[in-house]
Amino acid sequence: MPKERFALSKPMAFTLPREFYISKDLLIIAQGLLGKEIVCAGPEGTTAGLITETEAYAGITDKASHAYGGRFTQRTSTMFQAGGIAYVYLCYGLHHMFNVVAHAHGIPNAILIRAINPTQGEGLIGLRRKGTPRPQWCNGPGKLCQALGINLSHNGSRLDSASLQIRDLGLSVNPDQVCVGPRVGIDYAQEDRLLPYRFVWQQPSLP
Repeated sequence: MPKERFALSKPMAFTLPREFYISKDLLIIAQGLLGKEIVCAGPEGTTAGLITETEAYAGITDKASHAYGGRFTQRTSTMFQAGGIAYVYLCYGLHHMFNVVAHAHGIPNAILIRAINPTQGEGLIGLRRKGTPRPQWCNGPGKLCQALGINLSHNGSRLDSASLQIRDLGLSVNPDQVCVGPRVGIDYAQEDRLLPYRFVWQQPSLP
């Protein structure tokens, strides 16, 4: 089994409280998730990774959002719940996408997790990614879901649960290391495709 890439000391680690997801502006939460750790535990084992890229979707007013215009369906109903839960959907019938619901009940804001850097369970991640080179294990939203074992069964799960959580390891993300720009793959969103709602933590140097 490969040696874990990051030997992080976690004496101050704690699971993010639900208040984190409902007490701040959407873009502040999206940027604040950078450097946090997603942990997914299942029958095969536990895998985890640091969040390095996020995209914010501003619910009812955002033409790129599934909930634009107040669209309420069986799929989007998860987005209208109180923040601090997972919104997982299947894209093109192939790839799972993991989003964080991020606002008070009734306001369907969400943040897509686009990339992570593995911190735990690299052997299992490698098996799930079927021999893909390590730099490509988790550099996309569908890839990271496959790597961590996130699927539709996690839709609506609290992010402080035993099976799925987001943790604060006390890592400091320097704003100078964060690239802000437009989201990708949303040409249908017209002028909203240009909103600076994408946040990328540039290849952090970790101990």
